[in-house]
Amino acid sequence: MVESSITFLGTSQAIPTAKRNHTAVLMQYKNENILIDCGEGTQRQFRKAHLNPCKITRLLITHWHGDHVLGIPGLLQTLLLNGYSKTLYIYGPKGTSYFIKQIIKTFVSYNTIPLVIKEVSNGKILETKDFVIEASAMKHSNPCNAYSFTEKSRIRLKKDKIKKLKIKDKKDFGKLAEGKNIKIDGKVIKAKDYTYKTPDKKVAFIFDTGLNPNCYKISKNAELVISEAVYLNSEQELADLHEHLTAEEAGKIAQKAKAKRLYLAHLSQRYDCNEDLISKEAKKKFKNVVIAEDLMKVKF
Repeated sequence: MVESSITFLGTSQAIPTAKRNHTAVLMQYKNENILIDCGEGTQRQFRKAHLNPCKITRLLITHWHGDHVLGIPGLLQTLLLNGYSKTLYIYGPKGTSYFIKQIIKTFVSYNTIPLVIKEVSNGKILETKDFVIEASAMKHSNPCNAYSFTEKSRIRLKKDKIKKLKIKDKKDFGKLAEGKNIKIDGKVIKAKDYTYKTPDKKVAFIFDTGLNPNCYKISKNAELVISEAVYLNSEQELADLHEHLTAEEAGKIAQKAKAKRLYLAHLSQRYDCNEDLISKEAKKKFKNVVIAEDLMKVKF
């Protein structure tokens, strides 16, 4: 499988702290650099992480609350002034086209980079031969999506066994990798005996939502779940009122989805000096929990 990485550019909730910037996560896969949300100050976080914002290929917007999108005007201007040469694909919930047009009208009115804007809610929003990106509608005070990125399973060669075949025609390697049988000196070499299939590999991003069935659906069998955890159990009424997850609910999502790892982000300033409370409650339901930090890089 291709090695992919996640860089947490911002991990705070609505109010940033000295150590946590507003929400933004960058996922890198092959030539794709996919930014999930773009809170205020994200372009500076790119610099601190030694990442080039001009490599961004796609922006996934979960919803249009300020702490998730106030970095977009600055990011667009940075890309424009640095000669961004790609087309930026922007995906978001209902209203995204209108809000992006207003940003351009207000802040970048004299010029802009090439943009393709797509409003999405449930199901596949992009599929290539290598991966699928899906959206799932969440439960929040305005239209909101969670997203998943899944690297598709692939047929791989059993290198040790392949060496013994002494294949002369390089095209035969490609045929085996496609699951096709080949012939060597008149003998049929069955692809199934010399290949294996890797499993799908998924990462899910869940920010700003009350607990709902789609949380489990978008996270099912994920290698990695990145979830908000704004409240503790003692604040369940507030969590329900503001349609956010408690730490234990985030753990429950990972547990029920049979995920492998859970990273908690979008954390409240209330627990900036006592994050163990958040981790402890999530671990009641799911053991493999990590509190994400700004500029943390995770491979998967």
